[in-house]
Amino acid sequence: MQGRRERIAAARRCAHRASRASALLAILVSLPLPASPQQKPDDLTNHSIEDLMNIEVTSVSKTEQKLSRTASAVFVISADDIASSGATNIPDLLRMVPGMNVSQINANAWAITVRGFNGRFSNELLVLVDARPVYTQTFGGVFWDVLDLPLEDIQRIEVIRGPGGSVWGANAVNGVVNIITKKASDTRGGLVVGGGGNTLQGFGTTQYGGSAGKKTDYRLYAKYLNQDHLPDSAGQDGGDGWHILRGGFRGDSVLSSKDTLTFQGDLYSAREGTPTVDFPSVTAPARQDIELIANISGGFIQGAWNRTWSDRSDTSLQVSYDGYERHDFLRERSNTFDLDFQHHFSGWARQNIVWGLTYRHSELDSSGNLYVSLVPADITTQLFGSFLQDEIAIVPDRLYLTIGTKLEHSHYTGFDFMPSARAAWSPSPQHMLWAAVSKADRTPSAFDASVVSNISTSPGEGGVPDVLSFFGNPRVKNEGLIAYEAGYRATVLKQLSVDLTAYYNSYSDQFTAEPSAPFMVQTPPPPHFITPLTYENLMHGETHGIEVAVNWKATNRWTLSPGYAFEEIHMHLAATSQDMTSASGAEGSSPDDSAQLRSHFVIGHGLSWDTSAYFVGRLTDPKEPSNTRLDMQLSWRLGKGASLSFVGQNLAKERHVEFVDSTGSARTTSIKRSAYIQFTGRF
Repeated sequence: MQGRRERIAAARRCAHRASRASALLAILVSLPLPASPQQKPDDLTNHSIEDLMNIEVTSVSKTEQKLSRTASAVFVISADDIASSGATNIPDLLRMVPGMNVSQINANAWAITVRGFNGRFSNELLVLVDARPVYTQTFGGVFWDVLDLPLEDIQRIEVIRGPGGSVWGANAVNGVVNIITKKASDTRGGLVVGGGGNTLQGFGTTQYGGSAGKKTDYRLYAKYLNQDHLPDSAGQDGGDGWHILRGGFRGDSVLSSKDTLTFQGDLYSAREGTPTVDFPSVTAPARQDIELIANISGGFIQGAWNRTWSDRSDTSLQVSYDGYERHDFLRERSNTFDLDFQHHFSGWARQNIVWGLTYRHSELDSSGNLYVSLVPADITTQLFGSFLQDEIAIVPDRLYLTIGTKLEHSHYTGFDFMPSARAAWSPSPQHMLWAAVSKADRTPSAFDASVVSNISTSPGEGGVPDVLSFFGNPRVKNEGLIAYEAGYRATVLKQLSVDLTAYYNSYSDQFTAEPSAPFMVQTPPPPHFITPLTYENLMHGETHGIEVAVNWKATNRWTLSPGYAFEEIHMHLAATSQDMTSASGAEGSSPDDSAQLRSHFVIGHGLSWDTSAYFVGRLTDPKEPSNTRLDMQLSWRLGKGASLSFVGQNLAKERHVEFVDSTGSARTTSIKRSAYIQFTGRF
């Protein structure tokens, strides 16, 4: 009986893990890479802090708003931030966002979230590329390994910390990440990027952009990456090395004085080591490590038509098709068709109204195995949605009230209603206060509703095998959130800005893993007992925290950007729950404290130096000590359009573990000290 309890507790950890990750502490010094002859990027080091407060963002309301009057916790990663970061992937870029937990599990898997509840598939963070969702319908969350865009083509990344359900719908619970790529007209000419090092052994991008006639611009690219394996706990080959090749295009056309059309897409193929666990027989005495080589492929195609009807009215229609195959432990194939329409107009003198409609059709086919499968194996889902948002200028240029809601009908839980109300007050051009209350929900994934997973096998009474199994629950409800937020932005001095956010989140109907009575089955042979676990909505709780981002232009050559985040999580089980691990997992898988310090310094004579340090507090479930990551980049401008960069990553420690994936979908390896050299040429 005691053994069964221990196995049930272990299974709950596997089935329900909200892991946390990191933020940062350090100092950095740097300046962006040089501009191409055809394109001169907007160099933020030449801007005053007041200019930075007026950057326009689109992800909060699906219309352009100045950051200084946006009633939401928004952090913008610019193209210059990307160039000076030394990062080679999107997860490492997101480390610079205060309050964002970024942890690398192994060479090809990450755990990333905002404001807690982290895990490999953090299902309360919605990620978009040019407003196209890349949130997987199978598990919830994102496959970060195949989100491998050319970083040189990213215009900016807008990160909303907090709910965005009233605009973006379900699963935009704790945050939204919108990766916005550059227009084809901004990437004319040729681009060659190449380099390699001890861990990132080889990478490169080739790209060319031009014009087809007077009204159409285009770009074509190909990108390759080869990542070496990382060491396991014994310092041996972790079996997680991988490589990926992708190619893509984008075209932007001006159809008329009122109409524009964007058409883009890409294809990728990857092969990666996925050391994982498998249970090929009910008679297996324990978990067995099996190294798999996963073949992964996919791509998307997307079109967007924008029409300006008048200076007060415009519409957009976006259509996309996304498909992939992953021959890993579940062996899944997924295809998603997405349709999004929105209309923006200034109806009256003081109102700015946006409304829209959404439709999504997803098809999932999986093969599975004796360890994990979906029942049924083929799943088709549809989602219908509409939203309405009205920004009212109560006092023009001073006080704004924004109210809105999203109404959705999803496959598993039916209709859902996600309203929000936001207020922004600017007592002066240098100071801005905001407050918001929002409701957001996470809908169940196919895994939540349909999974059948054999977790472990042990000898039972009379030698009859006893299999601990997890079963999805198609009747599980949405996980809910009501969030209360307040913030303050200010240009304290001409060269100093401060962005402060405080929040209180109330969560309801959170998932727990509940046991039920064992039963006997005859197949597959031999006859054996099943001890079942399944999802129920028997947990609730609250989180509260603060996030601070500061930007200080100390001199014309030196900019410092410190950040800090603090969060506490308290989860509670219903009296009827028998779950012993979900609450502790939710509370202990994210750090209470995280901090960062980025510094950008222009040395002169074509040299610039970037340094980034990220501090992450300890995790208590799974237990991991605090760690500090230190990255540096020295860039040398060789001439017009060419540069050479020397980058060191994870310099503070020879190797360390950032996150343990307790679901068993990815084995944890150690992140090691690494270095690479990169050449960038533009012509």
